Amino acid sequence: MSEKQNTSNSDAEQQLDRAQLIADTGEVSSRNCKHLIHCLTIIGQVEGHTILPEDTKTTKYEHILPALVAIEQDRSIEGLLILLNTMGGDVEAGLAIAEMIAGMQTPTVSLVIGGGHSIGIPLAVSADISMIVPSASMTVHPVRTSGLVLGVPQTTVYFEKIQERINGFIIRNSQISEKTLGSMMLNTQELATDIGTVVSGEEAVSCGLIDRLGTLHDAIESLYHLIETQKPRYPDAEYA
Repeated sequence: MSEKQNTSNSDAEQQLDRAQLIADTGEVSSRNCKHLIHCLTIIGQVEGHTILPEDTKTTKYEHILPALVAIEQDRSIEGLLILLNTMGGDVEAGLAIAEMIAGMQTPTVSLVIGGGHSIGIPLAVSADISMIVPSASMTVHPVRTSGLVLGVPQTTVYFEKIQERINGFIIRNSQISEKTLGSMMLNTQELATDIGTVVSGEEAVSCGLIDRLGTLHDAIESLYHLIETQKPRYPDAEYA
């Protein structure tokens, strides 16, 4: 077999591997580009310790956590782009993913492209730069649960502590004030069957929840800028 045929077969295999990776996990690393970045999608509902029905679109945190570890260790990956279109989901799982992203040395940019609701907010603000398209929206509301809830003071304290963890993370990783975030969560005038606030892309930026408005192109350019201006993670690395 000629060298040209070997190269062609190798390219075809790589394309199949990338297609399978997208199908299985929603992830892909772009090779033929200015900088090698990895795209990670968080879509549907964030699935935690409870398995959701098969007809529910989910992002499984047991898939995302090891993927983040692999991305952080991979010397060839220069940046991480996180695309968000999520209705929220499991609080513990969402916070775990958000803390992992916030603790990465790899440059990160998040882009909310449809919705970044509920626990999707900590996920969005966990990146070095958070962005949102003008047509997207975010729902800010207090912690909720389904199933049996014991009407005792201990239960109230437990929910308050969870809410403090969520609020603390959002405030530390965005420009929104504690007072503004609290008033948005306890708003009773906007949602018919719940309390909270729905904000558009522009409103999310104006209140300091998200850093800036932008498109996919803007997000990639911002990530490139981070890569080019930040100190290299592995200055003496030799990439394969």
